Amino acid sequence: MTDRRGLLIILSSPSGAGKSTLARRLRDWDPSIVFSVSATTRAPRQGEVDGQDYHFMTDAEFKKAVSTGGMLEHAHVFGNFYGSPKGPVRDAIIAGQDVLFDIDWQGAQQITNSELGLHTLSIFLLPPSIAELKRRLESRAQDGAEVIAKRMQKSWDEISHWGSYDFVLVNEDLDDTEARLKSIVTAARLRRTQQPGLLDHVRSLQSEFEEGEE
Repeated sequence: MTDRRGLLIILSSPSGAGKSTLARRLRDWDPSIVFSVSATTRAPRQGEVDGQDYHFMTDAEFKKAVSTGGMLEHAHVFGNFYGSPKGPVRDAIIAGQDVLFDIDWQGAQQITNSELGLHTLSIFLLPPSIAELKRRLESRAQDGAEVIAKRMQKSWDEISHWGSYDFVLVNEDLDDTEARLKSIVTAARLRRTQQPGLLDHVRSLQSEFEEGEE
């Protein structure tokens, strides 16, 4: 039996707040942390591998998984279903492996309210300002003005749910935020719920104490 349970580490933020970069740095710090592989009903794109990039499913397979409780969270986006299969995540937690989720507030809420919610660590990233958020989106040079405008419109809805997370970090300096993120994960790994051997240890102490009184 492992000496600890794994964590479901949820990172959420509006686009441009640094979520992807910090997720990558977290895995560089501890390569044993794995990304949750999502399930989707969309067709595979060129080069994508089933089970590695996504678990590709038919609509019927996905809906059955949802109806039987096989998804931790799911959503319908642009005509396709996306979700997080419960089985692999549950197995990882039991094995003491942390699983990282890059999802929005709705997915985070579903996971937190699931049967595995006890092992969830949710972290929301805020930008230092709206102006800086827009600057970061523009500096990435990945999207046109119209897409950036849509991301900015969506950002306030995402930010408005900051209060439902365990921790909230203002990502003003990337290195500083990374250090605080690592500290949070390190501390969460020591939560009572993550240490399955504690009960047996306490019982052992109790027996030792009682034997000493005889």
